[in-house]
Amino acid sequence: MSWRVVLDEQTYTNDEIESRLKTELPHWYLENGWIRRKYKTSGWKSTLMLVTTVGHLAEAAFHHPDMVVSYAFVIVKLTNHAAKGITNKDFELAKKIEDVIMWQPGKEDGALEGTPKESQFKYIKYD
Repeated sequence: MSWRVVLDEQTYTNDEIESRLKTELPHWYLENGWIRRKYKTSGWKSTLMLVTTVGHLAEAAFHHPDMVVSYAFVIVKLTNHAAKGITNKDFELAKKIEDVIMWQPGKEDGALEGTPKESQFKYIKYD
């Protein structure tokens, strides 16, 4: 699918955002001017690991989300305050967060097995 050319600080319309989310980030949604994603975790330690991971990616990108942090979930919220809307920066960081957080090495060919299935090793509740 081809999108209109949008410069880094240009915002998308709500219809464009909804269309891109449906195609590129189906677990993300638009609400009150933010694109959002709720990640369910297995508890506090997993929640803190998720927050730290998102923090690292955001700082490396120098584009910072808001987060709602609770015992067994984290909501990541992205918007571009300077541009007053959703921009390419938001989509690109959301995609990177999604790729890293939802990575399941055990489903890939390779030496990495992924987290064991036993409950004491649970980390993220994968979709």
